[in-house]
Amino acid sequence: MANGSAHTEPAPKVFKTLQSDLLRGDFFSSVGREFNELKEFMLDEQRKKRLNEMGWLKRLLYTAWWLLKSMILKLTPARRLLLVLGIVLVVTSHTVTYDSGDGVRVENDTGVLGPVCILFVLMLELKDKLVAHKELEAGRAVQQALMPERTPDIKGWRAWLFTRSANEVGGDLIDFIRIDHQRVGIALGDVAGKGLPAALLMAKLQASLRALLHDTTSLSELGEKLNRVFFRDSLRSIFSSLVYAELQPHSGSVRLLNAGHLPPVIVRRTGTETMPKGGPALGIMPESRYADLAVTLQKDDLLCIFSDGVTEQQNLAGEFFGERRLMEQLVALTGLPVEQIGEQLVAGVDGFAGTAQRHDDLSIVLIKRTEES
Repeated sequence: MANGSAHTEPAPKVFKTLQSDLLRGDFFSSVGREFNELKEFMLDEQRKKRLNEMGWLKRLLYTAWWLLKSMILKLTPARRLLLVLGIVLVVTSHTVTYDSGDGVRVENDTGVLGPVCILFVLMLELKDKLVAHKELEAGRAVQQALMPERTPDIKGWRAWLFTRSANEVGGDLIDFIRIDHQRVGIALGDVAGKGLPAALLMAKLQASLRALLHDTTSLSELGEKLNRVFFRDSLRSIFSSLVYAELQPHSGSVRLLNAGHLPPVIVRRTGTETMPKGGPALGIMPESRYADLAVTLQKDDLLCIFSDGVTEQQNLAGEFFGERRLMEQLVALTGLPVEQIGEQLVAGVDGFAGTAQRHDDLSIVLIKRTEES
């Protein structure tokens, strides 16, 4: 029962917060990164192409004008008028004098009203952002609650499951399903796009997969049913790729369903092996067909399933991390426990990217055979 004297944290002090911000040491890199993100969001491909053909001074002027124009057009009508009024008052500021003739003289600088109007618009936009951010945080909490444990217990196997969204909520699916005492399933899916729409469809895909697993006799049938459901319930412009792996605790046999996803990779003592490509992604055509793939892993063989957020991560120079780097890291790390392999893979991708923007969700599933078949 509350006693009325619950401890509340003191409100942060502005000066100390600003001092802490200055001591971080990443001010210029943060501003540069956020400016690039602003251009990426505000400018279309045609304008970006035109900017690349300009000299630096012309490019600077056009960038400033196009960003300002895009910002004004994205505001609500009332905020748009307030912002334009504020800009006009700042640019044309002058002193207005009122003399009543009775010895009362009042002077007012209209330039003061301009920043007030702009600050008010900024506060309104910040309020909207904080409300949306709070709702997305709640969505992220739901997604985290739906996530399986990172290292599920599977007799004869060791698995490591990881996903990290590029935004507050993500469109990548990671799931672990204990079907019965003889079978467990692990899924990695990637819904096209990102943010809230992809996250909602990811939850739909997860629920459909769990519902259909107990009502199918083969993985090819599972793929066909999932595809029909996803095609029926999603937008025509949105699709999803999926790899579903089914393991038996006391066997090295792995059954695989691949619906339009990057082929999984197997690292053996004798070298690496890329699995065959699967059928079409889910949701593209209503009557797609899928194959029931199978592979046998021996002791210490490693199966890696990954999203394109790994291989398509770019660095500041625009280079992709790529499958070659992924393969090299997998071969170099294969003797380690899967937890260490996974953590070092993620660290390798992050180190390669540096301060470059993360455009896509990053997901990895590692499955290692720990017993002789």
